[in-house]
Amino acid sequence: MENKRAFEEINQELLDFLDHSPTSFHAVANMREMLEKADYQRLQEGAAWKLQEGAGYYVTRNDSSLIAFRIPRRDFAGFQIMASHSDSPALKIKANAEIQVEKHYVKLNVEKYGGMLCAPWLDRPLSVAGRVVVRTKKGVATRLVNVDRDLLIIPNLAIHMNRRVNEGYEFNAQKDLLPLFGGGESKEGFLKLIGEAAGVETGDILDTDLFLYNRMKGTVLGMNGEFIAAPRLDDLQCVFASLKGFLAAKPKDSVAVHCVLDNEEVGSGTKQGADSTFLRDVLRRINTAMGRNEEEYLMALASSFMVSADNAHSIHPNQPDKGDPTNRPFMNEGIVIKYSANQKYTTDAISGAVFKSVCEEAGVPYQVFFNRSDMLGGSTLGNISNSQVALNTVDIGLPQLAMHSCYETAGSRDTAYLIRAAQTLYSAAVCGSGDGEYRVIFS
Repeated sequence: MENKRAFEEINQELLDFLDHSPTSFHAVANMREMLEKADYQRLQEGAAWKLQEGAGYYVTRNDSSLIAFRIPRRDFAGFQIMASHSDSPALKIKANAEIQVEKHYVKLNVEKYGGMLCAPWLDRPLSVAGRVVVRTKKGVATRLVNVDRDLLIIPNLAIHMNRRVNEGYEFNAQKDLLPLFGGGESKEGFLKLIGEAAGVETGDILDTDLFLYNRMKGTVLGMNGEFIAAPRLDDLQCVFASLKGFLAAKPKDSVAVHCVLDNEEVGSGTKQGADSTFLRDVLRRINTAMGRNEEEYLMALASSFMVSADNAHSIHPNQPDKGDPTNRPFMNEGIVIKYSANQKYTTDAISGAVFKSVCEEAGVPYQVFFNRSDMLGGSTLGNISNSQVALNTVDIGLPQLAMHSCYETAGSRDTAYLIRAAQTLYSAAVCGSGDGEYRVIFS
């Protein structure tokens, strides 16, 4: 694990994945490409599933969530699942987006998606990506778009016009966060530009899901290359590591499930989120396609394990007092296991112990996170998905700084640690005896 070249190769692959995934739609498209190169077959929710032992499959929902799985044998013991999310806080473009200002500027009307840090979005090159729904002879079809050039900027107000800005400023999303698109002559040019990116006439665009994204590419930095900085590390760093571990695994006893869900940043309450039936539907269909009955399905769930993988907070170098006094995770010191007495995280003594055994088997370090007792933390998709599929679940993440910024910082070693842990998990089986004993079988 301490091979410097291996860390560098993984980090470069991660940064390439992030660079080509400006939205959840693009992240899913890139995962599809990686899976198909590994001979995974695509399934459709609206068609019958005919599954075979030893084969790998994937299915998408809304083009922004994806579940891939490999079935080792018909009489599998359970499911080994790692779930992460494809979305990140951003600014979403509204319909009728253009706003002309005194015939000299055109700006775009946007709204906040998720709990974002606003300030980092200002004074940097931005662009637009997402999906466009277009009219066709057969009905409607979707097109992925990415205007791959520096296009927009959200300019700050000069300090001379707001002398107290550095004493604290409350951003007004309708006033302060609208991006500058062009001069007065650019009026009515936005949809034309999107149509060109989609390869269609403007009049054929029926609707859009478009987001701003930061154009600054990811990089490795620090005196000794200790850190990586990039957009959307939360949570595509976990998505990438989960998929890499999944593709490298060789499951023998349990079905390996790579699960990526959308809309975690806005509560998961969508048809493609953790509070949807997506994961539950897929697991049930696997069970049915293998000729197993309902009781066998419930028995499999009792012998299953899920990792909810969503990045975690590292101790901040300028604000170390914001961390818990005795549980202090740092970047490059391993995977973070998250705990919360109020069940913001799913981890309990059993799931924490099981995951620690996975890390020990994989030969990777782990550490523990608690929020300060006088501060509320965020939540993840673990507990929400458990309301649909009840599983022993642990919440983990990779330590990072500037979470929910448009440019975040993490450790350059931790992605490799999670890949190793994911590979080990996906190759394992967890068996619950019903009397408090759990066997973790590593292939």
